[in-house]
Amino acid sequence: MGSEEEPKEGFPKMVNPGKATILALGKAFPHQLVMQEFLVDGYFKNTNCDDPDLRKKLSRLCKTTTVKTRYVVMSEEILKQYPELAIEGLPTVKQRLDICNDAVTEMAVEASRVCIKKWGRPISDLTHLVYVSSSEARLPGGDLYLAKGLGLSPETQRVMLYFMGCSGGAAGLRVAKDIAENNPGSRILLATSETTIIGFKPPSADRPYDLVGAALFGDGAGAMIIGSDPVLSIERPLFELHTAIQNFLPDTEKTIDGKLTEEGISFKLARELPQIIEDNVESFCEKLMATVGLTDKDYNKMFWAVHPGGPAILNRIEKRLDLFPEKLSASRRALMDYGNASSNTIVYVLEYMIEEILKKKKQQMKESQEEESEWGLILAFGPGVTFEGILARNLTV
Repeated sequence: MGSEEEPKEGFPKMVNPGKATILALGKAFPHQLVMQEFLVDGYFKNTNCDDPDLRKKLSRLCKTTTVKTRYVVMSEEILKQYPELAIEGLPTVKQRLDICNDAVTEMAVEASRVCIKKWGRPISDLTHLVYVSSSEARLPGGDLYLAKGLGLSPETQRVMLYFMGCSGGAAGLRVAKDIAENNPGSRILLATSETTIIGFKPPSADRPYDLVGAALFGDGAGAMIIGSDPVLSIERPLFELHTAIQNFLPDTEKTIDGKLTEEGISFKLARELPQIIEDNVESFCEKLMATVGLTDKDYNKMFWAVHPGGPAILNRIEKRLDLFPEKLSASRRALMDYGNASSNTIVYVLEYMIEEILKKKKQQMKESQEEESEWGLILAFGPGVTFEGILARNLTV
């Protein structure tokens, strides 16, 4: 196994020996599609709420989030079966977990199968599984149920990352990178799966921050195959993962505050979160870029795969780094089409990123434009406040 074999046509860039690469991507969603323009009426009807002030506030939020469509597990059928989910103050964590545990496994299996099919090698070649979710809680964990659902070998080595929130997908990628580079010949399936049912609540004037979640978050699953030294006659490397780091910001642990209670998960997002990210993102990016001699002068030559926590975060990053508007277009598209789907969303961003890179490459060749840098950053932010970042190389044409 190595990079000396003949590469597939269309993917000529050489891979550095021993460096982890993303070899395939996949995604899956529940069947319930929510159009943002109909969300308010449906949400207030399903929760039997008639508060006009809360309705107006959610209507405003639905417009400012820039989300157009989302997929959700929650449905009228579920609320008919579990009407207590829409009633304030009832202990419903058992019911929520019964729904969530099954839903995240089903979505993770589907996304993984899509990814494995794109990868092109037999499932028996997978050696490791990294599973990420903030939407379930059980022993054994979702990693085992996913392995069983896929029919993975009992010898598959598993890692489970729970309750890492929006940074979970990038954290899983960092862990998969370490496994790939320290286990020659290994192939790692990274799967993420999330549903908002774990935190679904009726609107309340006492919890105005819940409306932000109602307007912003979506459900789904994502999957990636990661490995080093790809077999280029079979595998199709997309990105090389050069350097991965994680930083947490001291004394910010209450900025993203989540608690598992008898009523499910309760989240509070502080108003200052976008400002905190803006104040710290530049120094974090510089740490990654310095490893290959890049500076702030290279910002607009690089690609940017940023987890879209919300439009305010993307706007602050764009402003602080003085990025061209198109640099965050993949993130904005993912947010518009799927909402903030927590750990999954970085997979959706990377899929859009590949699409845009290939389109831009054709345009450059057609117009004899100067090529952009092959380097870029994969970024996500989660509870802590934790920054996850990966300096990556684009290996596509």
